[in-house]
Amino acid sequence: MEDKCPEPIRCKAAVCRAAGEPLTVEEVVVDPPKAYELRIKIVCTSLCHSDVTFWRMKDFPGVFPRIFGHEAFGVVESVGEQVDGFAAGDSVVPTFLSQCSECADCRSSRSNVCSKYRFAVRPGMPRDDTTRFRDADGSPLHHFLGVSSFSEYTVVDVTQVVKVDPALPPPTACLLSCGATTGVGAAWKLAKVEPGSSVAIFGLGAVGLAVAEGARICGASKIIGVDLNPEKDELGKKFGVTHFINPKELGEKTVGQVIVEMTDGGANYCFECVGLAALMSDAFQSSRAGWGKTIILGVEMHGAPLSIPSREILHGKCVMGSLFGGVKPKQDIPILAEKYLNKELELDKFITHEVALKDINTAFDLLLQGKSLRCTIWMDN
Repeated sequence: MEDKCPEPIRCKAAVCRAAGEPLTVEEVVVDPPKAYELRIKIVCTSLCHSDVTFWRMKDFPGVFPRIFGHEAFGVVESVGEQVDGFAAGDSVVPTFLSQCSECADCRSSRSNVCSKYRFAVRPGMPRDDTTRFRDADGSPLHHFLGVSSFSEYTVVDVTQVVKVDPALPPPTACLLSCGATTGVGAAWKLAKVEPGSSVAIFGLGAVGLAVAEGARICGASKIIGVDLNPEKDELGKKFGVTHFINPKELGEKTVGQVIVEMTDGGANYCFECVGLAALMSDAFQSSRAGWGKTIILGVEMHGAPLSIPSREILHGKCVMGSLFGGVKPKQDIPILAEKYLNKELELDKFITHEVALKDINTAFDLLLQGKSLRCTIWMDN
């Protein structure tokens, strides 16, 4: 019997019509996947700070109306032509970062940034810049990071889809789609934290705590958390943080001076997870002279340049950028999933709240109020 061609699907999606406005759950039409694309039934998704950043953005690449969401777990509903390695029913996570496995960067161990399908915050699909979403009136709706998981169904390019073990709990699989992988990967894959080493983490949000979890599984002996929120002291301990510093409580000393004293010369690895140039400089000053590494995970929120003493670079310190924690999605996410299933990697503690799609604005409120790390948004509830 001949396979039927996929038809457009009508479903519910949380649509943002204007910057900073509450999302509205509407009926949308999701077109069939084109060549090299998959249509995915989203089981659950979660809210990341990147969604909030672009939700607030009034100027390009902030475009509206848009379907946000990029951290998700789902099941393949249908595949387009030229798609190999995936079939309807596969458990998958979409990722904002492509891996074509063919370009020089994907083939190199030195990079995780695909040069064939470069990362960009575009309003459409990566190959043709067109949309697969329409609202009830037939007007186009923009994509977000090529994922748009705040919809019961979405279409994603094959380079941005990773097959995962169906034994993974859906909310946990969501975390591997972005936030947890970014932090854990920065410690495990990019910095290559060694057993017995010292680590300092600036900013104990979800990504910073994921760095702590990554440093813990790598065997770091001293994991220092730096945050202005005193409540992060107790919270950090659940993720492996061994020492806590609140910069407001240091008197005349700088954070760098305190960390240098605590580590007898500076932390081996410093991670900036907020996105402030001043904090990036503090992290650099806190790293060990000669061979300390500073890894930048935060996007500078004001576009300010980073200024660091050139002599310290000359003496061996280094600064590294980190996009998605240095992780190559298709090869490394399954490894992290296996570590979770083997109880090496602890991820469940990141999930602090759950809501239904109709209550998605509650997830935004919780994150904006600093009350949640990750809020799971269920499609069927």
